[in-house]
Amino acid sequence: MKKIIKYVVLDILRNRILVSYTVLLLAISLTLLCLEDNSTKALLSLLNIILIVLPLVSIIFSTIYYYNSAEFVELLVCQPLKRNRILLSIYTGLACSLLIAFGLGVGLPLLVFYRSVTALLLVLVGAALTVIFSALAVLGSVLMRDKARGIGVAILAWFYFSLLYDGLVLFLLFQLSDYPLEKPAIVLGALNPIDLGRIILLLRMDSSAMMGYTGAVFKSFFGSGGGMLIGFGILLVWMGMPLWLAVRRFNHKDL
Repeated sequence: MKKIIKYVVLDILRNRILVSYTVLLLAISLTLLCLEDNSTKALLSLLNIILIVLPLVSIIFSTIYYYNSAEFVELLVCQPLKRNRILLSIYTGLACSLLIAFGLGVGLPLLVFYRSVTALLLVLVGAALTVIFSALAVLGSVLMRDKARGIGVAILAWFYFSLLYDGLVLFLLFQLSDYPLEKPAIVLGALNPIDLGRIILLLRMDSSAMMGYTGAVFKSFFGSGGGMLIGFGILLVWMGMPLWLAVRRFNHKDL
């Protein structure tokens, strides 16, 4: 299992796309952190970029890599290895490679320029989103045999979580504004890892007003330390659930 992870990590770290991704993140981070005098504004700008770029790159890159490694996967399946270990090893290699890129591109500049709890939370949320969308990519790739269809599903998943979900939630809250929606709003926020990460960080920055209608609700629930722990607990569920479903499907899939 360790040899497979090592092979995948070394193979991906030589990939030009991942190197370009790391350089892009580093350039964006340094530009925002060096040119912006207000640390809160710099972190908010970096947060907005992370919430869009990280999920997109993680899910698209992981999906393409999995399909391109189909022959390698089939070769491993023919060996006396358990299928769940094969898939978990490939996923771990993918996630670790993307985490290294994120750590060098965003984590390192943040730790150099802003050694604060908020910066640490930003790094943790970015790492969580990387792991979550890598797991979603593996799940989609296992479910879809066709590469083009799998990439299409990955793009639709990113579009749904990043853009479409917020519109649907706002429409629902507007249509049902005559009813008490405090608790349903919290549940809806927890159903989207990107929104959940945004909520945790904006509350830490005392920027709950930027979340609009449900800002006060989330502030009362997630504003405390215990609430933030619950938020990260939900992110952990988001990390494990897609991977568990992918392993179950992979164990019975006819390659």
